[in-house]
Amino acid sequence: MNGVTPSSQGESRPVSSARQASTAVSAPRILVVEDEAALSLLLSYNLEAEGYLVERVERGDEAELRLIESPPDLVILDWMLPGVSGLEICRRMRAREATRTLPVIMLTARGDENERVRGLAIGADDYVVKPFSVPELMARVRALLRRSRPDRVSSVLAAGDLGLDRENWRVSRGSRDVHLGPTEFRLLEYLMAKPGRVFSRSQLLDAVWGFSADIDERTVDVHVGRLRKALSLPAERDPIRTIRGAGYSFDETFGKSG
Repeated sequence: MNGVTPSSQGESRPVSSARQASTAVSAPRILVVEDEAALSLLLSYNLEAEGYLVERVERGDEAELRLIESPPDLVILDWMLPGVSGLEICRRMRAREATRTLPVIMLTARGDENERVRGLAIGADDYVVKPFSVPELMARVRALLRRSRPDRVSSVLAAGDLGLDRENWRVSRGSRDVHLGPTEFRLLEYLMAKPGRVFSRSQLLDAVWGFSADIDERTVDVHVGRLRKALSLPAERDPIRTIRGAGYSFDETFGKSG
């Protein structure tokens, strides 16, 4: 895993009480059931950055208890788990009234079509094969929540004259459309969602290309260059900052006066 170190293993990790107090009224709650600690932490970090309340568990039997005690708004569920498999958890969820319609995204290393069909047939709403792009998974989370809780999920990011429409995969600056490739779009979305935060090349590789992508870090520089060229005409301000020796960030002062 590039640039990810798990802070703890073998225990659930609820969000901080301060964050709960500030967002509990409106933020969707997401349960991450994943026994790979580094991946679980990466997902939790990115979901919390999107404004969700997140709880992590590593075992299937622990997930069962959480789902019975306090069903979340969405579950990200690994296929292979200790205790009870993700497939069996999904089957049991669909058999209970309280969780019958609860959105489920299943994570798995099984890319075979028959396995995908099996997961969807058992009741999963979406199916993501590892390795995957974190922004793509975040988009799938938003899409499912938009269906079940449409008032909770914003589909547009905006800063100054720059706008990014997550649902329609469109970017505009002022009155003109900005044409981006899929990677540049995901990169911009990731940076815009966390203005001012500095991300290393390693962190961006994990988040945009996938948590186990085997790609040279210089690839990030190439795509940032393409993104800058597409976003800014010669007389326009560049919203992407380069922090020497550290990485890149979206300028939190972009579009603000003074």
